[in-house]
Amino acid sequence: MSLVGIISDTHDNRPLIRKAVELFNKREVKLVLHAGDFIAPFVAKDFEALRCPLVGVFGNNDGEVEGLKRAFRKVGEIHRGPHSFTYEGRRIALMHEPKGLEEFLRREYDLVVYGHTHEPEVREGRPLVVNPGEAGGWLHGRSTVVVLDLDGMKAELLEI
Repeated sequence: MSLVGIISDTHDNRPLIRKAVELFNKREVKLVLHAGDFIAPFVAKDFEALRCPLVGVFGNNDGEVEGLKRAFRKVGEIHRGPHSFTYEGRRIALMHEPKGLEEFLRREYDLVVYGHTHEPEVREGRPLVVNPGEAGGWLHGRSTVVVLDLDGMKAELLEI
C-alpha cells in the first residue's frame, strides 16, 4: 500500500504542523503534498522531521517565495501552481486556489488536490478531488489532513 499525505493552509501553526508530520510519519506515507499557504520560511524546520519528500505549491499568502524555496530544499520542492507531475504511475495536479479546477477535472488526471477554502472536500471519481481543509485551524478551529491510499485511490480525512 502506497500512502500519500495531503496537507494545506498550515499558516505558521507550528504545533499543528508538528502533529501533522508526526501523523504522516506514523502512517509511513511515502510523499506529502502541500497545497499552499505555508507562510513563513521558518516552518521548514518543522517539516524537516518528515521521513519522506514533500511536493508543494505556493498559496496566496506565501509572500516570501525565494525564502520558502531555500528553506524547503532539505524537505522537498515548492512550485508555482498549478503543478502537474506523475508519481507511481498516477497523474497528479496540485494547486492552491480552485480557480480553473473544472478545467483540470476534464483532463487525464488521477488526482487533483487544492486548498485555499479551508473546507475539506473528498470528491470520489476520476479524477479523485481532494481538499484536505486547513491544517492550521485558525479559521474554523478544526485542523485536518488527508491520508490517501494511492493504490485504491481512497482518501481518509483525519483531524490532528
